[in-house]
Amino acid sequence: MAQLRWSATPVKEFDEPEWQASGGTMIKTMKAVKGHNGSAGAAAVQSVADILERELQHLIKDWLARVDEQADLTCIQLNYKDRTGHLPQLLHDVIARLRLDAGSKAPISKVAAIHGDLRRKQGYSVAMVVEESRLLQVTIFSTLHNNVKDLEFRLLLPDIVTIAGEVDAQLKEQMLRFMAEDTAERTKGN
Repeated sequence: MAQLRWSATPVKEFDEPEWQASGGTMIKTMKAVKGHNGSAGAAAVQSVADILERELQHLIKDWLARVDEQADLTCIQLNYKDRTGHLPQLLHDVIARLRLDAGSKAPISKVAAIHGDLRRKQGYSVAMVVEESRLLQVTIFSTLHNNVKDLEFRLLLPDIVTIAGEVDAQLKEQMLRFMAEDTAERTKGN
């Protein structure tokens, strides 16, 4: 990844940005950042999707640490795989949604529906699934905050809206499947 160098002088003008490949990731680099005294340095920025992809394992670890602090979630004993196994694909769905063209309709997350089934079978309540989803959003936003120096700011707010929309859509799919199983059990009981 490109090393960031910042000019100690106020920025006066930017050359046009260009895209470069770096380790399988597209990075938008500024050819030069020129200060008022003519000094120049280079700056590299990444998209929110690239940062989430790069930080995926760290994000999962941070999410698990947040979950581990919640007694209402840890009352159900799960090993690492059972607790976090759904996250890589759910996060890849978020990343894929961030990379869609504006106005494109995102596909419904099949992984989210499967996750809803799994959590129900594991004994989760609706409130517990909602709390896990909330913690996922908090962890994603914290990851972005921790990588603020690398962010492409003009896309940050629209991408945050997209993330919230995707995580909420995933939660909806989890709840629809969760409730469908409840309805099916009640129907069998009658």
